[in-house]
Order: sequence, then C-alpha cells, then structure tokens
Amino acid sequence: QVQLVESGGGLVQAGGSLRLSCAASGRIRGINVMGWYRQAPGKQRELVASLASGGVTNYADSVKGRFTISRDNGKNTVYLQMNSLKPEDTAVYYCNVREVGYGMDYWGKGTLVTVSS
Repeated sequence: QVQLVESGGGLVQAGGSLRLSCAASGRIRGINVMGWYRQAPGKQRELVASLASGGVTNYADSVKGRFTISRDNGKNTVYLQMNSLKPEDTAVYYCNVREVGYGMDYWGKGTLVTVSS
C-alpha cells in the first residue's frame, strides 16, 4: 500500500511561484508514473503533469513552459515547480502514483493552490 502526502500549496499572487512536493510511503512497484492532477471548483479533475519511471514527461498544454515536474526516486518524492502562476491555475492539486504493471492508482488528499490577480 502506498500513501501520498502533498505539501507546498498556498496563496500566491499572479506571476509568482510555488513548489509542490509529494512524498510517497511504502514501496512503489515496477514501472510507474508519478503525476499531478488538479481540480478547480465546478470542473473535472485534469492532468497537470506526469513523469514516468523511465523518464518520459507529459504536460497539459496550459502549463507547458511554466511548470516542471521532477522526482527523487531515492526519496520516493515527486515535485511540481510552478512558475508564472495565473489565476486560472487556482485549484486543489492532487498527487498520483500509478503502478502500471499492477493496475493500481494511489491518490493524495490534495493541496490547495490559490492564485490572486
């Protein structure tokens, strides 16, 4: 069983930066993908960025060039560096780990990011 704990959310002005962290406890098995999703009020949860254990990254078009995902496999931690934040980035951000070969998905409880104009 993998448990995820996010941190780093908060209130920031437009144009500012935040760095989210997600620490995973427990062993992550095999080929996996660590990622960040977000859900704004009244909207569906959407993928923000993901990083596979093999190094392949995927970003939502809306964050390309502004957000960077990285991971520290030794610490079982994934990060999301968010720069040039916009009010439309306001959402609850959720960490996700997918064990591809086992069909398992784990979610954190989320951390709120609020960007003021």
